[in-house]
Amino acid sequence: MSRLVRILIAVVFVMAVGVTSITATYAAQPDRATLPGSAPAWANRKNFVSPADPTGPVNFRVYLGWQNGAGAETLASAVSNPRSPSYGQYLTPAQFRKQFAPSQSQVNAVRSWLGSQGFTIDYTPTNNHYVAAEGTVAQAQAAFGVGLSMYKVLGETLRAPSADVSIPSSLAGIVEGVLGLDQSALFVQPDHVKEAPPSPGFRNSPPLSDYWAEKVSPYAYPPGFTDVSKPPTAPWSVRGHTPAQVKGAYGISGYDGAGQTVAIIDAYASPTILQDVNHWSTNRGLPTMSPSQLVQVAPPGVYKRPENPRQDPQGWYGEETLDVEAVHGMAPAAKIVYVAGPNNYQDLDAGMNHVVDMHLAQIVTNSYGFLGEVLPPGYIKPFNDTLIQAAAEGIGVYFSSGDSGDETSNLGFPSTDWPAASPWVTAVGGTSLGVDQNNNRAIETGWGTSNYNCDPVSLVCTRTGWLYGSGGGVSKLFPEPSYQSDYGLHLTGRGVPDVAALGDPQTGYLIGQTQTFPDGAYYDEYRIGGTSLSSPIFAGLMALSDQKAGFAHGFANPYFYSNSSAFYDVVSTKTAVARRNYVNGVDPSNGTVDRLRTFDDYSGSPTQSTGAGWDDVTGLGSPTGIP
Repeated sequence: MSRLVRILIAVVFVMAVGVTSITATYAAQPDRATLPGSAPAWANRKNFVSPADPTGPVNFRVYLGWQNGAGAETLASAVSNPRSPSYGQYLTPAQFRKQFAPSQSQVNAVRSWLGSQGFTIDYTPTNNHYVAAEGTVAQAQAAFGVGLSMYKVLGETLRAPSADVSIPSSLAGIVEGVLGLDQSALFVQPDHVKEAPPSPGFRNSPPLSDYWAEKVSPYAYPPGFTDVSKPPTAPWSVRGHTPAQVKGAYGISGYDGAGQTVAIIDAYASPTILQDVNHWSTNRGLPTMSPSQLVQVAPPGVYKRPENPRQDPQGWYGEETLDVEAVHGMAPAAKIVYVAGPNNYQDLDAGMNHVVDMHLAQIVTNSYGFLGEVLPPGYIKPFNDTLIQAAAEGIGVYFSSGDSGDETSNLGFPSTDWPAASPWVTAVGGTSLGVDQNNNRAIETGWGTSNYNCDPVSLVCTRTGWLYGSGGGVSKLFPEPSYQSDYGLHLTGRGVPDVAALGDPQTGYLIGQTQTFPDGAYYDEYRIGGTSLSSPIFAGLMALSDQKAGFAHGFANPYFYSNSSAFYDVVSTKTAVARRNYVNGVDPSNGTVDRLRTFDDYSGSPTQSTGAGWDDVTGLGSPTGIP
């Protein structure tokens, strides 16, 4: 299982207790306004380690809200709804800024206050959505009227305010959040599953089938997972699905994405991405990409960032490779704009704002997220505002729904992931997909997996526990959006996911990447999965859909829910596959181990199930043709 997003939502619920400021010096001041919920709940006495070093650096962003935010939401809804007379009448970035962006005088007021507190002002984007600044811990404590301390949580020592921050009352109607004083963003991770450390080389061990059930193992199906009677024992897992197989299974043909642009946002940037995607493309019989077709927007210093356990840049190299090759496989003539954050902290949000405000693409795919949705409002509200701007401009934003089911296995209670829980994104869940030798869908069901260790002599397989599965559930933060209630769901909140595509790593995608092996660094290929795969597959598909329609579908959820017959209704099929793993992840020198992996298994995610109609594993379903 990947180190998905170890954000601290478990303690958010179980330790949601007030904390008196560690440093009494920073008591409430007159003529100040508090930003409720700006201190994470893990910043409490139980986790306290020490006061933060007052000379330490702090980089943060002060977010400003849209003017007439309700009007921006209304407009974004209207231009995205096929039943509205305003459907497709998107704003340009300049038009959005003129109607809804914070005024220059508001930005100047924030900048003036930050400057008066001794901060260095770094940057303000053209939509005036935030002011980025930097300074010291001591300056931040004085400016925001709260002590900053270090807290030990899940093995990490993180900085956070010990209480909600405050700002001058004159800015209360302008500022909606401050992002970066606490280090919650450290826990953002990509939603991919490779089952080996991502930086060293990795290979899948044979036996490997080229298509569903080509090779059959001697291992019997686990009890309760025998819905597929042929073959009589579990088939071996596939080498990795190719674009031709995925397109064949989903009935996709006739379009290549020409004239369309898809943006991908990740942290860091692989220094070998262009040569890797072209090597992979040649092996798949696809056209290669030129530097003008694969455009990388990367800050200085991003390439060749030293590997470190806190940020894991080489792990993000694999994410970028997966995202680019999945989009290119679906839409080989589409332009891809890769936007690299210089870290996997709050700069991912800045990357999204840049893509939207510059309108770099009509489709954006994001394969990262927080485990759970309960975060300080400083994370939620500003990012949601960016997504509203995207919808108003006709930009469709796709997020992976997560790889830990309903999160019960991690948190002890169900929760959807953020940002997939936002009603302004299309959340993409994962499926287990089998493709036959003619590239037709042989089987597709919800992705939920338990592991069984198998003895190759006795052929007995013993269950060890639940591993992972498609993220999904019902948001506790957002009410059910109209596109879901009009569809007839009647949920208690926003339901996740909306749609689904191939995600199960047992039936995953074959990608190619330069990796470091014991005998050197070179290109090789391996199978990978996760909703990190599902999201870019669907984004590539929507590039074909936009090409076919002759216009950008933009925020497509209202279109999807009003055209649900365009999707394959993924239902329950409880079966399993066998896989063999190299113990060292590379070769058989240290031996191999055999495993069974189940499909459609929610034993560790008890609120989920796959069934007829919308469900909290696969949403409306997977593609059947171009929607």
